[in-house]
Amino acid sequence: MKFSLVAVAVTLAVVLLVASESQRAEAVTCNPTELSPCLSAITSGSPPSDACCGKLREQKPCLCGYLKNPNLKPFVNSPNARKVANTCGVPYPQC
Repeated sequence: MKFSLVAVAVTLAVVLLVASESQRAEAVTCNPTELSPCLSAITSGSPPSDACCGKLREQKPCLCGYLKNPNLKPFVNSPNARKVANTCGVPYPQC
């Protein structure tokens, strides 16, 4: 009986540790300046760079927040921004 309780406790500890690590790995710091590699593509309609697409994928969880910001919404909601997202394979957010 003692062995099975120890095994359950160790298993539970490992599961909790793995779960906390995966949450940390998925955390994204929302910072619109991270999308600066996309600025020329959004403002001029030029094709997005690989760096732009990488940052856009990284910032994907933040896009709804950017759309809610009145200062950022015109850029994020522009036709060129939608084109950049489409070219990069990032679905436009449905907020």
